Amino acid sequence: MSVRGLRYIAVEGPIGAGKTSLARRLAERLGADTLFEQPAENPFLARFYQDMTRYALPTQLFFLFQRARQLEPLAQPDMFGRAVVADFLLDKDPLFARATLAGDELALYQKIYDMLRPQSPAPDLVIYLQASAETLVERVRRRGAGFERGISEDYLGVLAENYTRFFHHYAAAPLLIVNSENLNFVARDADFELLVERMHGMKGRREYFNLA
Repeated sequence: MSVRGLRYIAVEGPIGAGKTSLARRLAERLGADTLFEQPAENPFLARFYQDMTRYALPTQLFFLFQRARQLEPLAQPDMFGRAVVADFLLDKDPLFARATLAGDELALYQKIYDMLRPQSPAPDLVIYLQASAETLVERVRRRGAGFERGISEDYLGVLAENYTRFFHHYAAAPLLIVNSENLNFVARDADFELLVERMHGMKGRREYFNLA
């Protein structure tokens, strides 16, 4: 697999995994456009972390509308000019919904998701960043974003488990599963170069990268 030949890369992982930082650096290397989630635009997010039961549905629907709108150009080949590196995968959107919604609210979300989901192409490569709940908590606390201060360790643990379960069954695109516990793609150039080399050397549709 040629890294330069990848037209659409999605970097995924739970909150604190480092997906946005890696996506930004990959885009710089490839000369690609970026497609980033915009959590600061969600007016419900801070309240969601304080009262998940009350604000889960509006928070989730806002993100769904936002992500679907961002992916619309990829569904139109004439507008899909340069390569794109995204820090989200729309297919995983229901993962968050199932972690926070139930009953009629989950059913409503699913109906809206099925209606809104754009017919955008599958990524040429998905990079899934794994990390333990403890590592995610430490990273989230260290970066100190205001809307993230209310995130609990229990919630991050549930997300990490749900991500593991989701990508265990994911088969819509080639997948590189990366254990990011001992990797820092921003501060250590060697780690980033190892990842690029691993991407370039992929032979199958599902491979693993782990630096012990």
